[in-house]
Amino acid sequence: MYKRKIDDIIAKYIGNKEFIILFGARQIGKTTTLNNLFSNNQDALIFNCERPEILQILENFNISELKLLFGDKKIIALDEAQCVPNIGKVLKLIYDSPEFTQKIIATGSSSFDLSNKINEPLTGRNLKFKMFPLSYQEIVEHKTWLWCKENIDELLIFGSYPGVIDKPISEKPKYLSNLSSDYLFKDVLALENIKNPLVLRKLLQLLAWQIGSEVSMNELAMQLGISMKTVEKYIDLLEKSFVIFGLHSFSRNMRNELKKSRKYYFFDLGIRNALINNFSGLSSRTDKGAIWENFCISERYKNNETSSILKNMYFWRTYDGAEIDLVEEKDGNIECFEFKISAKRKTAFPQSFEEAYKPKSNLIVSPENVHEFLL
Repeated sequence: MYKRKIDDIIAKYIGNKEFIILFGARQIGKTTTLNNLFSNNQDALIFNCERPEILQILENFNISELKLLFGDKKIIALDEAQCVPNIGKVLKLIYDSPEFTQKIIATGSSSFDLSNKINEPLTGRNLKFKMFPLSYQEIVEHKTWLWCKENIDELLIFGSYPGVIDKPISEKPKYLSNLSSDYLFKDVLALENIKNPLVLRKLLQLLAWQIGSEVSMNELAMQLGISMKTVEKYIDLLEKSFVIFGLHSFSRNMRNELKKSRKYYFFDLGIRNALINNFSGLSSRTDKGAIWENFCISERYKNNETSSILKNMYFWRTYDGAEIDLVEEKDGNIECFEFKISAKRKTAFPQSFEEAYKPKSNLIVSPENVHEFLL
């Protein structure tokens, strides 16, 4: 059993009045987290909102039925809460009614769906948290640092979904292929009623090939035969459903900086490699540098989010080709990172950036020192 950092964070806020909303993709471990926290707690009940009888009671807005359902329990966990129409209004009714004293924890696999339903009704009444695939830190705590060092290639190829990481290597490609399909069709396609799922999948494949590179919305639209507005909508949905995330370009002073560019990365490299159907080892791959960059940046993103470290994350590049993979900014302090899968490759940070922004620190991250960056 992997110890998830989010477990301790949720436990910390159980005593607060605000309801807790936990977002995350399917198969990420949300139900396991609820079970770890509450299955042995006599004061708690966990309900699966996909069950028709539970769904019907929550849909009806009937206070008497809700009181019977909750009984005298102090904590109520609603798993897969996005299945409930008007879930925000249901939770607002429970929160505002003096007849209910229960603490509610609701989980949802689609942030764009669940958050749209809860944002307005639950303004000021909830705390939101995100859950991701297993982090490098969580894997180290469970398997040891030495295991991660010896098996880093496996993490880069197959990712770190809880249901994947401990499977035999021979079984991982099939599992990831099925998972990537469920990912798309259940969360993005079904809930947003997208009429052409093949276009969405093709878009994801194009993004998978472009990790580490600036993405042109216009070029994507031309390749897919759809409007740029539709491309932007699809990418927004993919970000909100925890498939990908984007970094903006960093720009403050210099005239030749890229100012409106974006790069996109995958939260899980196993999903990315499943989309392009390539599970070859790193030694034979031409994209291993981009894979390493995606791994380091996604792990940093997960760690910052889960630990509530409020840093802005960017990349930096100029029109003449000078670049930095990751620029982090907090309270006016800037830190710079370059990601090189081969520690033998020498890299110098651009002097123009040093002179313009005077970063607090620079670090080249390779497999040899990745623990300094992630632990």
